[in-house]
Amino acid sequence: MARTTGALAGAMAVFCVASIATAEPTGGADPFIWLEEVEGEAALDWVRARNSRSQATLEATPYFDAMRAEALAILTSKARIPYGRVHAGNVYNFWQDAKNKRGLWRRADIESYAAGAPEWETLLDYDVLAAEEGRNWIRGAIVCLNPDYVHCMVELSDGGKDAGYWREFNTETKEFAADGFALPEGKSTVAWLDAETLLVGHDRGEGSLTASGYPRTSVKWARGADLADAPEFLAGEANDVSAGAFAERDGEKTHVFGYRAPSFFERTYFYQLADGSFSEMPLPRNADFVGVLDGRAVFTLREDWAVANATFASGSVVAYSLAHEMTKKEAKPGAALDIGPGVVETVFPAADSRSIQDVEVGESGIIIQYLEDVSGKAARIERSRNGDWRAKPFDLPDNGVVSIVSAGGGTDEAFFSFESPTTPDTLFHADRKNRLKRVSALPSLYDASDVVVEQRFATSADGTKIPYFLMAKAAVLSAGDAPTVQYGYGGFLSATLPLYYSDPGRPQHGALAGKMWIERGGVLVLSNIRGGSEYGPAWHQAALKENRQRAFDDFIAISEHLIETGVTSAKKLGAVGRSNGGLLMGAIMTQRPELYAAIDIGVPLFDMMRYHKLLAGASWIGEYGDPDKPEERAYIAEYSPYQKLLADRPYPKALFYTSTKDDRVHPGHARKAAARMESLGYDYFYYENIEGGHGGTANQEQLAYRTALEYAYFAHMLMGAQPEETGEDAQ
Repeated sequence: MARTTGALAGAMAVFCVASIATAEPTGGADPFIWLEEVEGEAALDWVRARNSRSQATLEATPYFDAMRAEALAILTSKARIPYGRVHAGNVYNFWQDAKNKRGLWRRADIESYAAGAPEWETLLDYDVLAAEEGRNWIRGAIVCLNPDYVHCMVELSDGGKDAGYWREFNTETKEFAADGFALPEGKSTVAWLDAETLLVGHDRGEGSLTASGYPRTSVKWARGADLADAPEFLAGEANDVSAGAFAERDGEKTHVFGYRAPSFFERTYFYQLADGSFSEMPLPRNADFVGVLDGRAVFTLREDWAVANATFASGSVVAYSLAHEMTKKEAKPGAALDIGPGVVETVFPAADSRSIQDVEVGESGIIIQYLEDVSGKAARIERSRNGDWRAKPFDLPDNGVVSIVSAGGGTDEAFFSFESPTTPDTLFHADRKNRLKRVSALPSLYDASDVVVEQRFATSADGTKIPYFLMAKAAVLSAGDAPTVQYGYGGFLSATLPLYYSDPGRPQHGALAGKMWIERGGVLVLSNIRGGSEYGPAWHQAALKENRQRAFDDFIAISEHLIETGVTSAKKLGAVGRSNGGLLMGAIMTQRPELYAAIDIGVPLFDMMRYHKLLAGASWIGEYGDPDKPEERAYIAEYSPYQKLLADRPYPKALFYTSTKDDRVHPGHARKAAARMESLGYDYFYYENIEGGHGGTANQEQLAYRTALEYAYFAHMLMGAQPEETGEDAQ
């Protein structure tokens, strides 16, 4: 769900309900629990049958072939900006196109990149590697030792799963290191301590993983030693979500930290002292580590930090002196931190309309990307000799999304992107003095000449004003009652931003939506509901746990506002969301089915009574609550979509999609939801990609296919696009 991507419309007859018994999951055994067996033959036979029926129908819609070609052309366009990160004088980039389906890891020197003519050098070709080894390798994470960026650990995922294999790679030889570090498949954590030592969290057998399936312990693994003999470095508790250790470079010094994550959002941080022991740092649990600059650890705060003589506000960025950590005496548990000059400093203050989105530590300063009323900004922050932190904004365009492409990597230079739903991505280079230079720009990928984007506000059930962005041709908006797709997420501090291209894993944005939906007369709506981070930590916290209904109410309020203002009608309004947004879709479908004519439910959470028992579900108790606690189970039961599916309701013909290889959100959620609807006599579409992980796709071709299925579904349900005859008998 966090620190975290891609398919179906036509008239399909109701599946034969006699093949599945009627279910009532609110009591007794769940008759569809067998669908939770991910690779079970019976479950996969069920998947194949529903895939075949849905795909045949949706591929036969008049728009599907054109939409698929449009999506693939955009996703594999060679005109795309090759975004990359700066390390040791080079820009490192991952690139996929029609030829390189699995992708290339490559680099160019910073001079040629900043000049807009990067001279690329391929480091690792994932297509070649997969072919040579006969494996379905999908690119995972890459962790390299700073500052030289020569020794790297490369993660390879089997089919796109979160679990991966790790191997050591050398960027000088451009080869995997012979007899280098290597880890078997797992949800491991890897950090370099030095060129000869890794800090590793992995499955070491009983007791080494948390209840969420993530590492509970870290070991210090020396080169050439047996991993099984590596000494334990740091340990968390069994009920933590995870625990681990990492090292941060600060000039010539290396600082070592540990952490425990009691919940998905909470962290307790530790700092390693000179004698090798760890000291617990006094920060609040809702604080996020950013980096180290001149002996100060930089954090963003998601709750107020009250110390003996000051309070640092939630939503601000602060710096904490590690010298104090090295000299402080043992304090009584719960004692407030008595700060003197320079111990804790406000780097960037909180504001009601502001939300910190990204913080990067450079060679001598900090660069921050933030939102002001959901409009992107960025600033360089530097510390003066008297301890004041001063912000110097970058003169980037207004009324769009600003993103840090790269900052740090041993330099004070930075790269930014700017985009809006109608403005293609533009890459800017900023020098040490904040002077901006336009490096390159993405050409227009759809006709936006007559497209308007407006920010509007709806009033939620509790009176809160909820912003949303609306995108359509001017004439379509003027005429009203248009086919409309409303996107939402509303969770895990993830802001829904009006992008053009830079997040193609979410095709409900700019270019893909513009080409496939807006050009055909549709309206796109992006919902900034609570649960995200559009207005800082408080916007997220307002929809946590017992307050989850607020996110659903916010989305419904926008839907009602769209209908009340004549943008659309219930017969032409569709909704789409994935992952946590899939839960949102299930909630609005079971609570207000009459508002929607189509609902696209991607890689969803759906059975919230069991979500914590499936794969990584236990790690999200901090977001949703614990169904094993009666008081928390009670409020979850008020909205859990699986249990709320009932007979004789006006549910639209929904589309469910998931991935067999998704080892984050269990595919059983989508499978069981569809099976229950089938048992109750409802028609639906279903598509399960056999690979792709939580993103639902493993390459750009698969993403283009699934995206075309989604928009073909909406075209059929909201525009009346009818499928051609497939020759198959209706079931």
